[in-house]
Amino acid sequence: MKIFIINGGQQFAHSGGLFNNTLTEWTNTFFKKQGFELRNTNINNDFDAMAEAENFKWADIIIYHTPIWWFQVPNRMKKYIDEVFTAGHNNGIYSSDGRSRKNPSVNYGTGGLMHGKRYMVTTSWNAPDTAFTLPGEFFEQTSVDDGILFGFHKMNKFTGMSRIPGFHFHDLEKNATPERLDNYHRTYLQHLENNFAPEKLQIGVYTYVTDKI
Repeated sequence: MKIFIINGGQQFAHSGGLFNNTLTEWTNTFFKKQGFELRNTNINNDFDAMAEAENFKWADIIIYHTPIWWFQVPNRMKKYIDEVFTAGHNNGIYSSDGRSRKNPSVNYGTGGLMHGKRYMVTTSWNAPDTAFTLPGEFFEQTSVDDGILFGFHKMNKFTGMSRIPGFHFHDLEKNATPERLDNYHRTYLQHLENNFAPEKLQIGVYTYVTDKI
């Protein structure tokens, strides 16, 4: 299996991207032990969009690690996606929006070229998980995946990729105690084990994960 890991922990203002650096290390360590092939990109670095498109074409699985800023991915992460996916037009990522001129009302979003590939996204938040789950709280009991990440998931589906369940890290600004980080480390590695252990794979194809978005 070939894994392409994108570290979206942008360095900006008071954010140094430190947690996503640590998270990327956790992910790389896990997959190295599994014997998977790895490539990495850090969106803080200068990049060549055509070369990055080749990473998407090379990989079986894309893993995005991103903080959430103002209810979106950071601006550098968005720039990376815009430029790399554009470089992938008729170049392994997508060919068109899927419609034909004869019947332009149907089949939008079916022109992707990455069918058979999968992706996983992690997010990191200042918001606690209870902001998403408790009645009357800010996100009105709407999950990260069904709310803030809805467009992100549709973006990946547009390319033809299917979703592997992600993982969301909460309350990392006001409550990032060593104990909570240790617990997150353990539960995240268990999440990876549950979704990527060799016995869960069948010739590079996941047999049990469905795309819910």
